[in-house]
Amino acid sequence: MQSNIKEDDPILTTSEVARLLGVATSTVQIWMESGAIESWKTPGGHRRTRLSKVEGLLHADDGRQTPNPSTDKEYQPAQQPNYPVGAGERGRLAALAASGLVDSEPEPRFDRLVRLAAMVTGSPIALISLLTSSRQWFKSRVGLEAQETPRDMAFCSHAILQNDMFVVEDAITDERFRDNPLVTSEPHIRFYAGVPLRDKSGQPLGTLCVIDREPRRLRAAEVQGLLDLADIASNEIQAGGRGARG
Repeated sequence: MQSNIKEDDPILTTSEVARLLGVATSTVQIWMESGAIESWKTPGGHRRTRLSKVEGLLHADDGRQTPNPSTDKEYQPAQQPNYPVGAGERGRLAALAASGLVDSEPEPRFDRLVRLAAMVTGSPIALISLLTSSRQWFKSRVGLEAQETPRDMAFCSHAILQNDMFVVEDAITDERFRDNPLVTSEPHIRFYAGVPLRDKSGQPLGTLCVIDREPRRLRAAEVQGLLDLADIASNEIQAGGRGARG
């Protein structure tokens, strides 16, 4: 039987991939486990991949180079963060870098989901946010002009630490948020509900969230609708690919 593997597509170890990409071996392991680099396990439990599976990380489809979490401070944990972080923040940031989503072009598949999130919850603002160590960047948004905010203002920093939905019914009465510039000035957040968006390895890269300028509670049907849309958004992230897909 003739093999369909090209002779010029060699098998690489995690260490060889790390040298090729200029990142730490631990970062490559995270990328392989998350599916950012397609790989398989040997009988001895070691990860292996083909050169062709790595080339996509050298240069993104849109011409941008994938961020290197070993040298790019935006994908390294903050030394003294003014926001809550989980024990796995370093791995989360490496997975976010591997996704290539931050600063990517708008995509209809995500834009549709934020429009639906706003509709099913009756919220004026809906966002897909992605959290680097320094900023909250919006992959898709409705009802908000800003493309990003500083990370230390992000309600989503709290949301990504949850297994399920994170809700703030009235930010002014919540000591964690009442002095937040996003509450005291535009967009005057009073209500927030966010659901973590996860990659293949379960890393929370950001959230699908809805925001209102009035305090409120979500009804059961609205909660389920937002959870369902977040699940779809996570599936889209796990499917990979960048650019204006339909």
